[in-house]
Amino acid sequence: MTQQTDAQNATRAGTVALVGFPNVGKSSLMNRLVEQKLSIVTPLAQTTRERVLGIDTRGGVQMVFIDTPGLVDPRYLLHRAMMHEATEVIGDADVVLLLVDASRGEPQLREDVLELVRRAKILIVVSNKIDVASDADRAAVRRWAREHLNADAAEVSAETGEGTEALRARVAERLPESPFLYPEEDVSSQPVRFFVAELVRETIFELYEKEVPYSVAVKVEEFRENAQPVYIRAVVFVERPTQKAILIGSGGSAIKRLGQAARLKVEEFVGAPVYLDLWVKVLPKWRKSPLELQRLGFTLPEEQRK
Repeated sequence: MTQQTDAQNATRAGTVALVGFPNVGKSSLMNRLVEQKLSIVTPLAQTTRERVLGIDTRGGVQMVFIDTPGLVDPRYLLHRAMMHEATEVIGDADVVLLLVDASRGEPQLREDVLELVRRAKILIVVSNKIDVASDADRAAVRRWAREHLNADAAEVSAETGEGTEALRARVAERLPESPFLYPEEDVSSQPVRFFVAELVRETIFELYEKEVPYSVAVKVEEFRENAQPVYIRAVVFVERPTQKAILIGSGGSAIKRLGQAARLKVEEFVGAPVYLDLWVKVLPKWRKSPLELQRLGFTLPEEQRK
């Protein structure tokens, strides 16, 4: 009787990494699965730069989702840091979800990327965006998954939610029996400061064009949660004075618009009125500097840490 009761009460828990090329919907899918916006989402590629952790606990199962940067060809040190974030988790996660865009038909993954995902303990190919994909393209993804990874593709739409509950069940049954890794009420282990900085950066992607969003890093330098309203001072780093001028705008009009839009998102996230104090500083070539990248919180491959 005791053994049967223990089996019935056994919980499952583990890490679930979402990997794939940029713009395949990793962040949207994680937000859908945890039923809360944790990863920022924009139409532009390479929005996610660091791992974002989201925790979903229900029905005796705790899934610790890890949204990762898109797999890119590194052109400078920031890209190498992003690739390090994305690839390091593949071998460690209990389950890896390889997302592909169903609307593009047969995926064109390089052999080195295929070799990376083949290292996963458990690999599930996820064919996303089925709401906008043709039957022929969806069939092409299914065929590709069987031929290249000996896997059946799970079909979902992060946009509409179609197929996500079936995917959740499929992941749950593959997680190991384990006590929960985090308290049941937690939705992430990352600090609020991290998500505030991400929301400011998301707003920059929405309001500015061309190279400016990609040249921006955001760091929250002061957070007084006991103040009324909550006081947050965030610094927006750019690489060139011309980018600073664009962010500030004529008479400060652009930075005011950015602050107002970002503040609304932050207030919704923290659930309280916020005074968002934004500053813009020039940090030349920060995307190529090991020292500055580490100061901004990025993790570099060991050989790049100088």
